Amino acid sequence: MLGGNGEPVAVNVFAPQAATVTLVGEDGKEIAELERVHREGFFSSYIKGRTERFRYWLKMTAGEHEWIAEDPYRFPPVLGELDEYLLGEGRHLDLYSRLGAHPMTLDGVEGTNFCVWAPNARRVSVVGHFNAWDGRRMPMRKRWGIGIWELFVPGIGKGEIYKYEIVGVSGEVLPLKADPVGFYAENPPATASIVSGAVEHDWADASWMTRRKEAQDKSKPISVYELHLGSWRRGGDNEMLDYDELAEQLVPYVTDMGFTHVELMPVTEHPFSGSWGYQPIGLFAPTSRFGTPEGFARLVDRLHQAGIGVITDWVPAHFPSDAHGLMRFDGTALYEHEDPRLGFHRDWNTLIYNFGRLEVANFLQASALYWVDRFHIDALRVDAVASMLYLDYSRNPGEWIPNRYGGRENLDAVAFLQQTNQRIDERFPGAITIAEESTAWPNVSRPVEDGGLGFSFKWNMGWMNDTLRYMHEDPINRRYHHHLMTFGMVYAYSENFVLPLSHDEVVHGKGSLLNKMPGDRWQRFANLRAYLAFMWGHPGKKLLFMGGEIAQEREWNHDYSIDWHLLDDPSHRGMQDLVRTLNHLYRDTPALHELDCDPRGFEWIDANDGENSVFSFLRKGEEGTKPVLVISNMTPVVRQDFRVGVPLIGSWTEIFNSDSEHFGGSGVSSGGNLMAEEVSWHGRPASITLTVPPLATIFLTSE
Repeated sequence: MLGGNGEPVAVNVFAPQAATVTLVGEDGKEIAELERVHREGFFSSYIKGRTERFRYWLKMTAGEHEWIAEDPYRFPPVLGELDEYLLGEGRHLDLYSRLGAHPMTLDGVEGTNFCVWAPNARRVSVVGHFNAWDGRRMPMRKRWGIGIWELFVPGIGKGEIYKYEIVGVSGEVLPLKADPVGFYAENPPATASIVSGAVEHDWADASWMTRRKEAQDKSKPISVYELHLGSWRRGGDNEMLDYDELAEQLVPYVTDMGFTHVELMPVTEHPFSGSWGYQPIGLFAPTSRFGTPEGFARLVDRLHQAGIGVITDWVPAHFPSDAHGLMRFDGTALYEHEDPRLGFHRDWNTLIYNFGRLEVANFLQASALYWVDRFHIDALRVDAVASMLYLDYSRNPGEWIPNRYGGRENLDAVAFLQQTNQRIDERFPGAITIAEESTAWPNVSRPVEDGGLGFSFKWNMGWMNDTLRYMHEDPINRRYHHHLMTFGMVYAYSENFVLPLSHDEVVHGKGSLLNKMPGDRWQRFANLRAYLAFMWGHPGKKLLFMGGEIAQEREWNHDYSIDWHLLDDPSHRGMQDLVRTLNHLYRDTPALHELDCDPRGFEWIDANDGENSVFSFLRKGEEGTKPVLVISNMTPVVRQDFRVGVPLIGSWTEIFNSDSEHFGGSGVSSGGNLMAEEVSWHGRPASITLTVPPLATIFLTSE
């Protein structure tokens, strides 16, 4: 419908399925028969006596058939002036309340409003079964100032599949595009979006949400169980479980194991399962591989009700070049850069977002906020941050473009990350962000106002690489690599660190954690037990990928479940018991977590005993808490009458021993209480003499 402002109203209808089209008024009377002006089925007429928008219906005939239909073009636009202003400014933080497909009632009629950004397109049409996938039938209205196209389609509700047909800037018809702000998608390899609307769920997690800010403070224990939903557990025929089935099994398991959080590898919709979600296309849609968006919300709710925080991986660094995705969305480099020196990732054959474009930054920030807002996600772990920060990331000289100062820093990406972290913190206090950043970029986890990137935590990739290199060495050679285990303390407080033993360490031929360990079967298990205990004693929050807690023997394969049958073996069951015990000890012992990110919480006893490959240090909490003495012996030799300096005279008790028979160890222990003598050692006023078990880590605390 065109007209208004005193101009006669014209009604235009493209209905190739109809022979005649007649306007019918609210009283059921015919207003006018439209003139067929093109043989393909385009009808048009000016309506006498009408100068303003009015309600009408379309009566169509074809042979003996007659039917009444709504005309999408009789309905007014849904976007308001404020929406238009904020979208144009790149500051519409809840753009997901407008863009995408939103079921609603407009002028008393149920339907769906479709809204998409494509500023350079000549035409954008919403297509689906409802219009025979014919882009000529429902071209959308363009808001010229901001390049947003929208259309309310009556009679379309939840569950309807759709895409956008876009005629590009040069007049070419592009491959059909999924909705960039789609909330639900077909199960891959199908690629259409599904009308769903922003997720709706009746949340029952108020208790968790009230205490979330405190629970995720850097002074609190944070122990993360990282998992891939598609391969954590599977059904009897290797079928993937849905969100509700996963909740039934995951919640009690994580609770029993003592983890404080789960981290889900990307659940955002992605076309290729082998990318594990790290090449997403639907940044607002939980993958339909496991069910509906509401199903995912129920999973998060169930975890929260059990007091378990939920972290999701979020990937704003790049996107795949699938034809139905964001690549050249309106026929131009809209989300990406035109120049491949800025816009193409050779490592992953993906495209890099143009972080300096306000609308793109707004789109990505709104995605981050959507997960925290509508799904109550507690933390976003931001993937591949290093690839965002450096213009020369994985590029040779001459293959990248310096910034305006001639440097290699991606200033637009820096500003984007800072602003995203600030907006999450402002809008959702208590929600946190975690950076996977593999370089020495400074102040990643420092506030923006102090010159930092504003993340809450950063993965400590250096610690992980160094310590795994050390553990891979045969114990007889470890004396020559001793400081691989100690070097992390040189920079341990430069950031708020998470110690990650993630999925990246058990793929691409790297083998499982267990198979990285040297020696015979008993020594491999002992090495892994000692290493995990060293990690839980070391400053920093903890992260362990699924399977590590049961000493998975084969490398992770995303097409199959973890080998849970291994728990029939006492050695594997002992490893699971060890991780469970470490988690509960870490949570219940203030000295092991209160000052994880504060240098007051750590003190070397002896960092230099390379000859014996023994490490000893103290963990301390706030004043009044008991210190914990951690001793790791990384050789298969029992250390008899081993003297260690301690700060306090009196009784010290062994509270953990990775060589315990309960965990599958040999059971070597000093046993009972150990009395610290007034014998100065390691620069301390007192010392204890004890037996240190082979390939083991022990914890002691003063009485």
